[in-house]
Amino acid sequence: MQYTRRDMGRIALVSVPLARAFGAKMIDSKFGGVQIGAITYSFNRIASPDPEAIIKAYVEIGLGEAELMSNHCEALAGAPAMPAFGRGGGGGGGRAAGGPGGAPGAAGDRGATKAPGGAPGGGQRGPGGGGRAQLTPEQQAERQAAMEKVAQWRAAANANTWKAVRKRFNDAGVEVALLCYNMQDSMKDEDIEYGFSMAKGLGVKGITTSTTLTMAKRIAPVADKHKLMVGYHGHDATNDPNQTATLESYDQLMAYGKYNGINLDIGHFTAAGYDAVAFIKQHHDKITNLHLKDRKKDHGPNVAVWGTGDTPMKEVLQLLKTEKYPFPGNLELEYPIPEGSDIVTEAKKCLAYVKSCLA
Repeated sequence: MQYTRRDMGRIALVSVPLARAFGAKMIDSKFGGVQIGAITYSFNRIASPDPEAIIKAYVEIGLGEAELMSNHCEALAGAPAMPAFGRGGGGGGGRAAGGPGGAPGAAGDRGATKAPGGAPGGGQRGPGGGGRAQLTPEQQAERQAAMEKVAQWRAAANANTWKAVRKRFNDAGVEVALLCYNMQDSMKDEDIEYGFSMAKGLGVKGITTSTTLTMAKRIAPVADKHKLMVGYHGHDATNDPNQTATLESYDQLMAYGKYNGINLDIGHFTAAGYDAVAFIKQHHDKITNLHLKDRKKDHGPNVAVWGTGDTPMKEVLQLLKTEKYPFPGNLELEYPIPEGSDIVTEAKKCLAYVKSCLA
């Protein structure tokens, strides 16, 4: 087919990149039939001040599927920036990371629970685990004003806001498959609905969330109403009956509603003392996606060299390959970056290991 200058002009006017107009392919990160991607949480440290760095990282690493954190989604959509004071640096969630009820879906909300013996349940903490410094009255006033701006921005957001974010990923060859929207007990009903509206605008297959069982019970009827699957992310805080951590807690949250499912973190699941392979075989029809990481048993740490921990990563990945389960395995890098390295280099190493497991 021949394209005239007028045809080219029409293509430009509707803002379709030429590569896409001529049938450019998405990044293929499916190995042995298993879709491998990453949660954008892995790239918090490079997400601020320019969240576009996340998309560039996916392209450089060669990942074609994304589980998009809601605060990264908001940042890419142009949400007002929150002041950075009061947060331990390096989180990368500085844009739109604070709001009513503690910022719906913010990256810093991921699993700040503690496992038995003080072992971290996999959440992001500030340097030394010290949390937030106390704000001065002037800082409190500045933060409050910023929160009001964010609230106004959220109220004006619509489906087109989120479609534009999806387009930025798609134009780079990356599919946004899931939205990670962390929901807290302090949220109002409208905050829950906000996450579902974001997910629908993005056109994702489901929502993932780190939250409590009491919140899972509130979310269930909303998920049923929207007919959108919610995958609950587990940690290893087996001493807390309100956390998704024990086998009983997984059964409980799934019983709340048809669209209550599981985002199984095989690293945390192993640290909690359970068999990820057996669990996946039993509950594969309720799993939205896996989080791939390597941890030690008995609430042990994340390991930087995948394959040296206790998580049965190869066995899990071979199971997905053999059974042709449709859900993706997403890299979630939480271990400290070794000196002299960076997150993109580490992600490439982890992806290489995953590919070797699927060979």
